[in-house]
Amino acid sequence: MQLDDIHNHSADQERGHWFELFDPVTSEKTGIRVKVAGPDSEVQNRARLRLADDLSELANSEGRVSAEARESVRVDSLARCVLDWEISEAGQPVPFNHANILRLLKAANWVQAQIDAFASDRASFRKDL
Repeated sequence: MQLDDIHNHSADQERGHWFELFDPVTSEKTGIRVKVAGPDSEVQNRARLRLADDLSELANSEGRVSAEARESVRVDSLARCVLDWEISEAGQPVPFNHANILRLLKAANWVQAQIDAFASDRASFRKDL
């Protein structure tokens, strides 16, 4: 591996990769696809920095942040790593925007878990795999 390989890998992660959600019980594909930036992308780096800033802003005078507030900014940070999607509701495509990504992530814990696991798995973003 050379330095340019590392730069190219990070640039590829910036463009994101597609991931299809699967049913948490049957493991069947759901048809819902999300394009997620990789863990070494600037997209995820900015999301992490925003998460740290948001937590600082939410801290009380003792430096504490409630569990509810921490969870809210964590989900918001994960949403910022989603670059695109293919999803419908009542047979119609759902517009891609931050508010709708949050709706998806808050719909079920398994949705968050799957997207979070994919977003943090460097192996998922290897072109040669």
